[in-house]
Amino acid sequence: MNTLFNEWHYIVLGVILLILIGGIAIAFKDENSKLRSQIIFSTILITAVLAGFSVFVVDKYTKKAKLYKMENKRNLSTEQIMYSGIVRNEGDYEIGEVTFEIKLVNKGHLSGNVKAGSFYKPSGFFDFFSGESVSGKSKPQQITHEFVVATNLKPGESREFRVYFDYPPYFRGVAHFAKIYAH
Repeated sequence: MNTLFNEWHYIVLGVILLILIGGIAIAFKDENSKLRSQIIFSTILITAVLAGFSVFVVDKYTKKAKLYKMENKRNLSTEQIMYSGIVRNEGDYEIGEVTFEIKLVNKGHLSGNVKAGSFYKPSGFFDFFSGESVSGKSKPQQITHEFVVATNLKPGESREFRVYFDYPPYFRGVAHFAKIYAH
């Protein structure tokens, strides 16, 4: 993952570093050596969790991307589907990576084209060890794919993308759900 830090990341991480230094300084002022190591350990643990959490929070509020003009086309000869569109950085800070997530959900049961047995996934003793169905008759009714469609996207900049993947031939009347994530 290509995450770019902006000034808000450095400010938040600087405050967390000051908390870490303060916690360690308090630990060394304590005369009891058994409590000193516990205070240092808990301070390091708390600041590490805060640092990890703060990176995601700052990313969420400073890196904003939008998806425009998304289209899909299915190529029947190769049984692939192609998604294309434009991603645009709507925020004031550079985005390291834009990930496009597409979820296909089979809606065949709504039109009456899918038999009731295709939603039942048989399970048994061997499924516990293999993680798969022994009969091989169960088919997933939803499929999710993720693609990195842009890197190092500057504020106001747009990029076109096009992604391909295999289309499940047993899907009928598919619903498409698209999301993008800015990192």
